Amino acid sequence: MSHPRIRRRLVLYSGGQERRNALIHESLLELAMRGRRARRRGGAVKMTYVPYTTPGARPFFQRFERRYRAFGATAFVCVAADSPALRGTRRARSALLRELHDSDIVYLAGGNTFEFLDNLRRSDLLPELARFHARGGVLAGLSAGALLLTPDIELAGYPAFDRDPNDVGIPRARLGALGLVDFDFFPHFRRSARYRDALAAWSRRSGRPVYACRDGSGIVVEGDCFTAHGEVWIFDRGHASRIGD
Repeated sequence: MSHPRIRRRLVLYSGGQERRNALIHESLLELAMRGRRARRRGGAVKMTYVPYTTPGARPFFQRFERRYRAFGATAFVCVAADSPALRGTRRARSALLRELHDSDIVYLAGGNTFEFLDNLRRSDLLPELARFHARGGVLAGLSAGALLLTPDIELAGYPAFDRDPNDVGIPRARLGALGLVDFDFFPHFRRSARYRDALAAWSRRSGRPVYACRDGSGIVVEGDCFTAHGEVWIFDRGHASRIGD
């Protein structure tokens, strides 16, 4: 999917909470503070946290709020991908969507990528996320959330030794995601021959480059500007090279 008229503002996290992630957190908040929403608020930044499912989300949301408040965010909302309000009355859904669209950053959390996509579809949230981004909002994704920013989530089921189970049974033809970048993303990368061989083979087969990040690393995209933080590897047509700092 191509978005030639949209100035992309995206952050893709691998995972983990190493100190190195501080650079990515700073970049995320800086993207938001340059946006017109935050400027209207005098620099205040509102973030919406989107977990893949409601059960167990509260402690992660609380941790999320503490983390990003330390980097300058000031208001926080949680909108789970399977929130009953999104599938309830029109009034309840509209109220929750107003909170999301009023945010500077929408952050898609980690979890099972297939279940995440399934819940977003059932709640009809994918078009809302695309609309939020098209209107100048910043989208961030952690692990599974980052895969949702790519053309499709097929890589979540690969390789066999490190994959999410597709227990919800999404067929291959329905694995399309937001498509805001033209590459694949592989989080939690480990520097070993079997990971390198698997991702090199994937890049030959898919025809798209794969950006693989170790935990504590990530990618910031602003317009056509691409910045790799930490240990990031690119696999393109079977060849591997390291980029980033």
